[in-house]
Amino acid sequence: HVQLVESGGGSVQDGASLRLSCAVSGYDPLYLCMGWFRQAPGKEREGVARIEPGGFITYYGDSVKDRFTISRDSAKNMLYLQMNSLKPEDTGKYYCAAARWVGYCRLAAADYWGQGTQVTVS
Repeated sequence: HVQLVESGGGSVQDGASLRLSCAVSGYDPLYLCMGWFRQAPGKEREGVARIEPGGFITYYGDSVKDRFTISRDSAKNMLYLQMNSLKPEDTGKYYCAAARWVGYCRLAAADYWGQGTQVTVS
């Protein structure tokens, strides 16, 4: 039974930083492509960042490039999202997602999702 549990959200001011964490259990993260999505009220879910199993290949959405950093610690079964220079438009519920590695990253059809953690920037 795979579980993804996010933490680290909160309410912060414009320009602040937050670090989101996602704890993975029930599956070896070495074989998972992982990432973060977010959804603001009334908007579609948006891919924020993803990281491949080796931890060296990452991808960022245009709106968060140079401000957010995704990382993983496979030894601790953890995924992180360091968010700097937060803006009000970053407000939303952030979800951790994972997809079994099949030779490429297919997070758009993720196999596993967390329950989400709220980030509010004002």
